[in-house]
Amino acid sequence: MNSNVSLSRIVWSSSGDRLYSFEQAAFFTQTSVPLLERFVTLGLIEPIGSMLRRQDLVRVIKIMRLRRDLGLNLIGAAMVLDMAAEIAQLKAQLRAYQTAQNAQN
Repeated sequence: MNSNVSLSRIVWSSSGDRLYSFEQAAFFTQTSVPLLERFVTLGLIEPIGSMLRRQDLVRVIKIMRLRRDLGLNLIGAAMVLDMAAEIAQLKAQLRAYQTAQNAQN
């Protein structure tokens, strides 16, 4: 099979998310299939079968950027992303709570 054909093949999940093969993901994230497989082994991304979602690609890019810019290892970079997401969620919950409190007063 021609690699250009596999890179251009589009697959969709049952929920409507575009899915990417490991080869496509490696191309788009400028990494490699073995590195993406390591991400899976470490639990940093979770494939759907043998495919990755767009959010997985974004996470890989962010982890690689933290690794490059801050010198973090893969797991450390993933922890930073997870903590940042949790902080953002807590801030949103706090704003919603404050809005509800202001509406009651």
